[in-house]
Order: sequence, then structure tokens, then C-alpha cells
Amino acid sequence: MMNKLLAALISAGFASTVLAQAAAPTTPVTTPAVVKAEAKADKAAMKAGAAEAKTDAKADAKVQNAQAKAGEKKTEAVADATQAKHKARHKAAKAKAEDKVGADAKADKAVGKADVKADKKVIKADAKGDKVKVEASADKAAAKAEAVAVKAEGKADVKASITK
Repeated sequence: MMNKLLAALISAGFASTVLAQAAAPTTPVTTPAVVKAEAKADKAAMKAGAAEAKTDAKADAKVQNAQAKAGEKKTEAVADATQAKHKARHKAAKAKAEDKVGADAKADKAVGKADVKADKKVIKADAKGDKVKVEASADKAAAKAEAVAVKAEGKADVKASITK
């Protein structure tokens, strides 16, 4: 049992030294063409990163504006509904005693319509805000993909210049 454990430890030690030797990095080739390609790749990567950051900032600003507008529209919808409800209840309260039941029913109907109208406005405002969020996320993803592509292209150019 002890011999097997010792053998396993020794073989693991040999395997790790072999792997460590195989993974030793080779000295990079630094010809003028490689240096130029690396500089060009770095410049393109920085430019792509800046473009990505700019796109992200614009997308975030669009989302903030959409949320602000949605909040305003929701507030306006609720205020309009409250005003319509108040008007309907006030009208019902002013009704004569014999018309009170009909006026209350009419007021209830008006309150229901006002609530539905407000709910629809709130839903539309939320949907529009969500649509802007989705579009902003898509813009961000596209910018990120483009930045990754530019960086990969730069790495490929550097590799190609090494093999020349």
C-alpha cells in the first residue's frame, strides 16, 4: 500500500516537471514588423474600447431618459385618473336624492373607466421603457462584439507578422 502511494507521488512529481518544462515560454520575436503590428493592434484595441465605452454611455443615457419619461407618463396617468374619479364622485354627490342611485352607478362606471385608462397608459409607458432597455442592451452587446473582433484581428495581425 505504501509502495503504491510512494510510486504515485513520484510519478506525479515527474509529470509536473515535464509539464513545467514543456510550458516554458519561448522568447518572443521582436522584429520591427512585430513591434509595428503590436503598436497597430494596441491602437486599434484602444480605439475599439473607447468606441465601446461611448456606445455604453449613450445606451445608458437613453435608458435613463426613457425611464424618466415613463415615470412622468405614469404620474400623469395616475393624476388624470384621480381627477376623473374625483369629478365623477363630486357629480354623484351633487345629485338629487331620487337620482342618487343612478348617479352613484354612473360614477362607479366613470371610476372604472379612469382606472383602466390609467392602467393602459402605465403599461404603455413601461413597455416603451422596456423596449429602450432591450435596444440599449443590444447596442452594448454589438459594441462589445465589435471590440472583441478588433482585438482578435489585432492579435492575428501580430501573429502573422511574427511568421513573416
